[in-house]
Amino acid sequence: MLEMILAAVAWFTLIGYGVTTLEFLIGNRSIRNIKDIPIPQEDASDVYPTVSIIIPARNEERNIQEALTSVLHLDYPNYELIVLNDRSEDRTGDILNELDTHFPQLKIVHIQSLPEGWLGKNHALYLGAQASSGDLLLFTDADIIMEPDTLKRAVLYLEGRDLKKRSTQAQPLDHLAIWPEIISPDLFLKIFMNTFTVFFCLYSRPWRAIDPKSKNFIGIGAFNLIRKSVYEAIDTHRAIALRPDDDMKLGKLVKKHGFRQAVGNGMGLIRVEWYTSLKELVQGLMKNAFAGLDYNLPYMLYGISAQFLFSVWPVIALFVTQGQTFQLNVISLLLMQILCFDNARYNRQLPWAGLFFPVGAILMIYIIVKATALTLWRHGIEWRGTHYELSALKANRIEFD
Repeated sequence: MLEMILAAVAWFTLIGYGVTTLEFLIGNRSIRNIKDIPIPQEDASDVYPTVSIIIPARNEERNIQEALTSVLHLDYPNYELIVLNDRSEDRTGDILNELDTHFPQLKIVHIQSLPEGWLGKNHALYLGAQASSGDLLLFTDADIIMEPDTLKRAVLYLEGRDLKKRSTQAQPLDHLAIWPEIISPDLFLKIFMNTFTVFFCLYSRPWRAIDPKSKNFIGIGAFNLIRKSVYEAIDTHRAIALRPDDDMKLGKLVKKHGFRQAVGNGMGLIRVEWYTSLKELVQGLMKNAFAGLDYNLPYMLYGISAQFLFSVWPVIALFVTQGQTFQLNVISLLLMQILCFDNARYNRQLPWAGLFFPVGAILMIYIIVKATALTLWRHGIEWRGTHYELSALKANRIEFD
């Protein structure tokens, strides 16, 4: 009986890997590399709408000067930069004031208090949008470094001016999210990044976001470019005031209201230094781990069970199965490596990181379980010195009609 169950699990896992690997291979190749968007030779400024770049910053003294300097040197004719200093307790404010004396396009807003019913970052982004004058809004983070031509290429894609891909994008977009190149000084974090991006793509299926018939959506905190008229039509950040996963839920609002969105690959254009230690990684991911599952305990249990079955069990099965069942698990592990290698190739990650995919999966399960347990124990989350009640967080759920 046990042998039959193990064989059935092996077949189920193999079929799942076969379907998923094929979707990854096709999906990754359908996502446009923004660096390849051609800039017209006759690069007239009137083809570029005005853009307001909005950056929230709280205690960002380590990265903010380098990041803002890169943004302030963007080769884009019509943009303003609005930085929201959200109650920083370090030198962030001093650095911003110093930059303000050298760059007239920089506008700084110092936030002194947080209204009830808001997460700090979401409130800052909302205030930045309220102070903006651009036709397009770019929400990004205070540690994102951009190449000078990043914004031009992104806007050209959003406006449907990707000359090499006109057949696949017949009309302009309303929202464009771009995945950044993630760098880290720590080898383990570089390895884990492959696991994280695989799970993120399994959860979001980002290549489906452009399909208006699909309910899949996308949003990326490093680069969310949206039309201001669309942002106002979806009720701004007020609709997601208490969402720790505000970037993804902004994308969900766009899709829910029937607007067009897509994701782009930002390798070679946008980069960010990821967490510098394992402790920092766990703390950072815990903020969104249970929120991304809408604080739904059954959904969480289903998620970690699926992660264990597909990511960890095939390795264990090598030591407890034999014959055809053993062979099926070997094939599943080979497909796992193909999937991880293809993911690493498109995201400039270590090509052999997939060898440690099961280890990364165990860490992801740990983060999700810990985040869930702490949220339920505390009846909410603690983030940047503020407690948010679970009942209020659950009430800010975004559902499709």
